Amino acid sequence: MKKILKIWLLFAALCTCATAVAERPILIHSHNDYCRRAPFWQAYAQQVYSIEADVFLHDGKLLVGHEVEDLSPGMTFEALYVEPLVTLFGRNGGRAWKDSGEHLQLMVELKSATEPTLQAVAALLGRYPEVFDPAVNPEAVRVAVTGRVPAPADFGKYPSYIRFDGVWDADYTPAQLERIALVSADFSDYSQWNGKGSIIPAERAELETVIDRAHAWGKPVRFWGAPEGTTVYYTFYNMGIDYLNTDHPEACAAFFDDFGNKNFQIGECRTAAEGVTGTKRLDKTTRDFRGFQNDKLQLSKGIDVYTPTYRNDGGRGRVRNVIYLIGDGMGLSQIVAAFYANKGLSTLQMKYIGLQQNNALDAFTTDSAAGGSALATGERHDNRHISMSPEGVPYPSLSDFFHDRGLPVGVVTLGNIADATPTAFYGHSVERDNADELTRCLMDGRIDLLCGSGIREFTRRKDGIDLVGELEKQYDFVRSVDGIDAAKGKVICIDEAMDDAAEETNLTLLADATRASIAKLRERGGEGFFLMVEGAKIDYAGHSRCLPGSIIEMLSFDLAVAEALKFADSNGETLVIVTADHETGGLVVVDGDEHTGRVTGVYVSDDHTPAMLPVFAYGPGADKFCGTYMNTEIARRIKSLIK
Repeated sequence: MKKILKIWLLFAALCTCATAVAERPILIHSHNDYCRRAPFWQAYAQQVYSIEADVFLHDGKLLVGHEVEDLSPGMTFEALYVEPLVTLFGRNGGRAWKDSGEHLQLMVELKSATEPTLQAVAALLGRYPEVFDPAVNPEAVRVAVTGRVPAPADFGKYPSYIRFDGVWDADYTPAQLERIALVSADFSDYSQWNGKGSIIPAERAELETVIDRAHAWGKPVRFWGAPEGTTVYYTFYNMGIDYLNTDHPEACAAFFDDFGNKNFQIGECRTAAEGVTGTKRLDKTTRDFRGFQNDKLQLSKGIDVYTPTYRNDGGRGRVRNVIYLIGDGMGLSQIVAAFYANKGLSTLQMKYIGLQQNNALDAFTTDSAAGGSALATGERHDNRHISMSPEGVPYPSLSDFFHDRGLPVGVVTLGNIADATPTAFYGHSVERDNADELTRCLMDGRIDLLCGSGIREFTRRKDGIDLVGELEKQYDFVRSVDGIDAAKGKVICIDEAMDDAAEETNLTLLADATRASIAKLRERGGEGFFLMVEGAKIDYAGHSRCLPGSIIEMLSFDLAVAEALKFADSNGETLVIVTADHETGGLVVVDGDEHTGRVTGVYVSDDHTPAMLPVFAYGPGADKFCGTYMNTEIARRIKSLIK
């Protein structure tokens, strides 16, 4: 259910956090609501806080319209606003929404003579005290009067449930201030801002004078006649303007819907809603992912950024080792969001950068199967195909390329070992969901190390194969990343902790697995190795439209990148490649603060997009990865560097 009636951003302290932000509601106000195609109902469907009707007393009837010439006998205040509310309160057990205890405000703008019009409004609403009088029903609609507001000295003439729109420079008595519901002002009196860019400082100061006065009274503030749009929404919110005065309630509500998952700041503590942020749009092997625990989507501090030595970067030295890091779903915006939140990334210390085009062979937008397989094999793929041609012919992957040269191969994923990206480096199938067929490929023994979650892919099978028993003939099975170091020979590590979303307590897990895997592969052969490392859940966060999840998963992945860079510096013959199979969510960073690390971002989709993707390279041969090219070129260029 949309939480738009009052969207509370709750930021309360946890002992591990550095700062805490007080809770504050965002109050969406449907301005001139009667102009909608469906007056009242459009705004109500968005669960806005406040709905406004302009009311004239005309020929003894309360009519709704902007000007007298706009009035129509069928547009009565009673029919358009009062009767729907009475019906809803009867249906919903005496509240505005059956499944929410939030309040609804009806703002009545008096457009005709104050006293007779307001007396008529009070008489009409007074027939339904259970709907409009909080003294009778605490869940009642809040009534606020604006426009031709009576003189403050006359507030007491009207029923106590009727409150009034105030002005910031009035001198109200305490009793009069009690009757003030909010403070409103004409935006154009203080600023000529058109909603693009930023408000000039002098005008911002004028606006803040009004805001501060209203808040000193303990009243919310509204500016009418203001511009609208995404920039306005986040600017007004950040300025402390309580009411979002909108002629587009759907767009405004959509921007603030689930607003906590559109904002992130390291060290900032928030009391999140109970439960998880997740998606049902994952594939078969990953659909049991438990989601992002809302109360864990915070970090008390950032991660360290590793600065490479650049000693062998871009040179013509020999490439013995390749570490290929793939951020599943990682587009440029995910990188940017994590960069601003953490005030730096190890990934962005890499100087050789390219762009890869990543369309599938049979579709403009790739899935992880086609994208991952192109990265693994250097061949374009149909969606859902894993390292296999449209005709069902297996394509050799980089794992095969290195294995055939007698070099050890490792595949690590912070996710299920049978998901699309890891299987592209050891399996072949025309259907990514065919986990039995894909994991059977492991019996070929062509990889030396496999690490991820998903023991059920070995034990809950339809093909009747005792895959664990078969693989134990070749591999040492361990059940945690910590066990990789002590494993003998080739190793399969199934650590179910790698199925969990990244959070503060496990943020280094992928980096730990990367470091342990590098050490193990070095034991297997001194002539070089190939290691693929996947940050799987950047993709999950995009599908879930969860900015905190995107950033935390990015930081987990960046720690793994740092381990690769550290090894490359210690070794001198290691090429590090960082890229993605596709972007997920169409993330757009719309606001932030480079000093505090606050980031605001919105997703335009819950699926993959065909955005071009950055390719970062470090080490000997890194200069070969600059430019713009198809994703298939990465594997081909890697092969060209192995002598």
